Amino acid sequence: MRVSLSWLREYVDLPAELGTAELDAALVGLGLEPESIVDLRETVAGPLVVGEVRQIEELTGFKKPIRFCLVDVGGANGTGEPQEIVCGARNFAVGDRVVVVLPGAVLPGGFAIGARKTYGRNSNGMICSARELGLGEDHTGIVVLPAEAPGKPGDDARPLVGLDDVVIEVEVSPDRGYALSVRGIARELSHAFDVPFRDPGLVPAPGATAQPAYPIEVRDPVGCDRFAARLVRGVDPAAPTPDWMARRLTAAGIRTISLPVDITNYLMVELGQPMHAFDVDRLAGALVVRRAVTGERITTLDGVDRALDPEDLVICDAGLPDGIAGAGAGVPVSLAAVMGGETSEVVPSTTDVLFEAAHWDPVTVSRTARRHRLFSEAAKRWERGVDPALPLVAVDRAVALLTTYGGGTAEPGITDLNQVRPRTPISLDAGLPGRRVGVDYPPARVVALLERVGCQVAAGADRLAEDPGSVTMAAGDGTALAVTPPSWRPDLTDPVDLVEEVVRLDGYDKVPGVLPPAPPGRGLTAAQRRRRAVGRALTGSGYVEVVPWPFVAPELADQLGLAADDPRRPAVRLANPLADTAPLLRTSLLGPLLAALRRNLGRGHRDLALYEIGPVFLPRPDAGPPPAMGVRQRPSADEFAAADAVVPAQPRHVAVVLAGEIEPAGWWGAGRPAGWADAVQAGRLVLEAAGIPAGRVTVRAGEQVPWHPGRCAQLLVDDRVVGYAGELHPAVLATMELPRRTSALELDLDAVPPAPVRTAPRISGYPPALIDVALVVADTVAAADLERALIEGAGELLESIRLFDVYASEQLGAGRRSLAYKLTFRAPDRTLTAEEAVAARDAAVAEATRRHGATLRGA
Repeated sequence: MRVSLSWLREYVDLPAELGTAELDAALVGLGLEPESIVDLRETVAGPLVVGEVRQIEELTGFKKPIRFCLVDVGGANGTGEPQEIVCGARNFAVGDRVVVVLPGAVLPGGFAIGARKTYGRNSNGMICSARELGLGEDHTGIVVLPAEAPGKPGDDARPLVGLDDVVIEVEVSPDRGYALSVRGIARELSHAFDVPFRDPGLVPAPGATAQPAYPIEVRDPVGCDRFAARLVRGVDPAAPTPDWMARRLTAAGIRTISLPVDITNYLMVELGQPMHAFDVDRLAGALVVRRAVTGERITTLDGVDRALDPEDLVICDAGLPDGIAGAGAGVPVSLAAVMGGETSEVVPSTTDVLFEAAHWDPVTVSRTARRHRLFSEAAKRWERGVDPALPLVAVDRAVALLTTYGGGTAEPGITDLNQVRPRTPISLDAGLPGRRVGVDYPPARVVALLERVGCQVAAGADRLAEDPGSVTMAAGDGTALAVTPPSWRPDLTDPVDLVEEVVRLDGYDKVPGVLPPAPPGRGLTAAQRRRRAVGRALTGSGYVEVVPWPFVAPELADQLGLAADDPRRPAVRLANPLADTAPLLRTSLLGPLLAALRRNLGRGHRDLALYEIGPVFLPRPDAGPPPAMGVRQRPSADEFAAADAVVPAQPRHVAVVLAGEIEPAGWWGAGRPAGWADAVQAGRLVLEAAGIPAGRVTVRAGEQVPWHPGRCAQLLVDDRVVGYAGELHPAVLATMELPRRTSALELDLDAVPPAPVRTAPRISGYPPALIDVALVVADTVAAADLERALIEGAGELLESIRLFDVYASEQLGAGRRSLAYKLTFRAPDRTLTAEEAVAARDAAVAEATRRHGATLRGA
């Protein structure tokens, strides 16, 4: 919302020396966020003066008409002699007063003005157009001052063209629609500076007459509960928009079109009441307000042919034959409250104008604007709520402006179809504002602030029920208030809304900054601590966390190669997805995570290690439709249970993807590409961070889509599969456009059992015994199974075990390999003898031999 300060001053007595910093602070304190406050006096630096054209010489021999002018600028040029200026505009003559910028000045956009020779003549300055001064987009001619405008040659031209003003642009929140008007902002500033306010929306206006202004029928009083209209005949179609109105519209960011249309736009900005002007001569019959019929179309003022929806409100010309069978009320000529139609708009030959001002349902207008992607200035105001008391005031003011500046005669008939319901009082405890924010607001102060907003405050809900006409409550009579919000505040519907108004007008700066007390508790839950520990462990190992959208495309299941009966293929479909291409909720973290990997690879990153911890969404196959629950009361326990039965299961998973080098190459040597073993190690790392001892974790070969069948590992905890890791299938990588050898891990974190209670370890001070063993086994024996046999065979003296070498050769035989382990033995109470350590080693080898047929290499 843009508005000039001079316009605001018409209705509120602001301080004469109000600075931009003070104005900005006042708006912020009112809850209106200023986007910008521009002092137009500073947009043109240097001399900008009134000039009077003394002589014009037409220059010939050039591609376009050029004029060499002598312009009297008084003593502004320091000599008093006429200023020589070359100009290409044709809309001025000798004797006209124009706006001249002299050498040394700087126009908006940093355009510096100097003296130069052009077209064979000296040009010392420039005669300015509106666009060059930043006053609008008109560049067809220069600014010619009206004959009645004050000022002599050499005087400052800024006040004559509106460059002595301040333009304010305010960001208005959706619940403060009344602030999208001069009326609303002026009222707010009157609160901030405690100065008088003259409400242009409360001026007397004549009411409806027995003879209507024009035949009008409203068939949908829910969508349009008020419709007012007046007719002016004999308007001069060539009447220009007055300069003062054009300047204000330009400052508001609205281009001028024609006098009748400019008047409707002017009143929309001034009062906040959107209006429409019809050319009566282009209407064939009565106007009918109704809902559209399927198949109807309208061409709006922007030239777009639009298909209408049955929910759209339209104004129809009943004198035209129905365009669609069953419509029964002519052809739509306006998309109500959003934009008029081409067939009834005001044109340059219009002489009879019908002004319409109505009150439309905000929800209907909002849906229509979004459906047609037509966010007009009118729709922007209607969806936020407009004062239903304004239509008669607006049409009366429009008629007065049009007859004053465009001639014509106002017809005596006035239409006002009014079915607006009165506002319902809100019951408010006068002590509620103080309890909510911790500031002592006496009841008298609460009443005074609410009445400043425009509310009517009665003595209480009980008295109001007994006597609806009860008088305004005197201060201190009680604490129960019945508050009726004003017509221009549709956002005030609940007691908390009134509390906010009390706090806002009394001053947010008076609210103390007190931290709420921390409630007693036990800190993070076990699941929260586990998730944070896993995240820290992966981050510390070089993985980068990403948070992709949980929405996936239907074709993802095919891209991952999921079988038809795979439990991950059925997915929950969103009723209102953010994108039609991704309407499903993920059943695996891999799809979105691999998409993030591909996106980063496409942006030039080669070596990537990404992870995510988040929920997957598994539909319940036996779930029925969700129960219908209203918003007026809390759902019952049975309704909650029925709703929970429909909600999909949402176990939390952790996933990792790797591509490129896990160890970069450099001057220190060759790098190492990431592979399936790194994904498996990431799984071990996750389980270790989750508090699961290594002895309870088993890693063995497995098969699971989308992993490579020969390079996939199962991760088990206590013989229960909790995840898979390894290299992804080449077909999946080709389909998803990912590099070869890309590896991944996905683990169900919620399936991991709780971590056991750990006791403090006993640390032995005695020296260890270090023994290496190399065992030859069949290559079908998993390293983890062989390691488990060694651990169980060695007994309590074994402190740690680590695989450090895998070897295969022809000497070992086909289908066999050697696995070498480092064994560390230590006793807590003594130094082990060599015999004890060897005996433990032999016991471990014997158990491995018994289970897997292992033999000592070289034996």
